[in-house]
Amino acid sequence: MNCKVVAAAGVFLAAMLASPAADAATLTVRVGNIDPRGGDLHVALFTEATWSDNDAEPAASAVVPAVAPETVVIFRDVKPGVYGLKSFQDVNRNGEFDRNLFGLPLERYGFSRDARPFLSTPGFDKTRFTIADGASEITIHLQ
Repeated sequence: MNCKVVAAAGVFLAAMLASPAADAATLTVRVGNIDPRGGDLHVALFTEATWSDNDAEPAASAVVPAVAPETVVIFRDVKPGVYGLKSFQDVNRNGEFDRNLFGLPLERYGFSRDARPFLSTPGFDKTRFTIADGASEITIHLQ
């Protein structure tokens, strides 16, 4: 094998390992209005294609301890693109978004762009935001 080819391949590999992938981004999510009772904060990113499907796997998700008044969640290695974010505070840590007999929420919840629901989850267009290469940050407030 030609030594120049081996050397070039080595330089290319070193560059790939030394720098983050061009298609990897970091998203910092600041979630305000956390209930002081604590519990867990569930945060999930969805694409437009999966936003309305309650059984769809999110593009990224995290469950972290809920700390009042604000909890910060960091997603690493997210593919840049357009997303919507859903979040809820699971005070009783049962892993579910609890509702009363009439379907009204018993726990705090929120969406990207602080979109407000009207009888159901807001549409993707009301929640959409862009994650660019590098670092992005959004703030939401639980309702």
